[in-house]
Amino acid sequence: EEQAAFQTLAVVEGLEFGNGVIEAEIAGAPAPDAGEGARGFVGIAFRLQSDMKTYDTFYLRPTNGRADDQERRNHAVQYASSPDWPWFRLRKETPSKYEAYVDLVPGAWTKIKIDVRGDRARLYVHGQEQPTLIVNDVKSGEQGRGAIALWIDAGTVAHFRNVRVSP
Repeated sequence: EEQAAFQTLAVVEGLEFGNGVIEAEIAGAPAPDAGEGARGFVGIAFRLQSDMKTYDTFYLRPTNGRADDQERRNHAVQYASSPDWPWFRLRKETPSKYEAYVDLVPGAWTKIKIDVRGDRARLYVHGQEQPTLIVNDVKSGEQGRGAIALWIDAGTVAHFRNVRVSP
């Protein structure tokens, strides 16, 4: 709950999303006054409910992409589902299942594609043919629907461009 209080969502107006593909170029870096734990968290929330608290998300931790610590590198991308399945619960209960490594550079434009089909979602990074992260149990369920939002965490300077959604 405490972390969720610092997350910012910017809703893409006029879109109802259940299944389809979300593509964007995103960039994130720690803000100049960010704390030591800042990673430049930036991503896309989908199936966002009107309470602005319930949604699924894929996000990047750009400073983890080239860290000198392999465990930290392995946490470069993340799936989470707010409010019941935050990153720390998923990491504790199912280590490594909802996180993966991908090469990232803070502040650099990163092409992402999120393909959602029922309770399955795939995150593709850098235009790769194979997914970086596979989720076979999206927490909003097979029939989940809702808005799409740009997602950033506290202590992040983020940019988004070329956001496209298709069925």
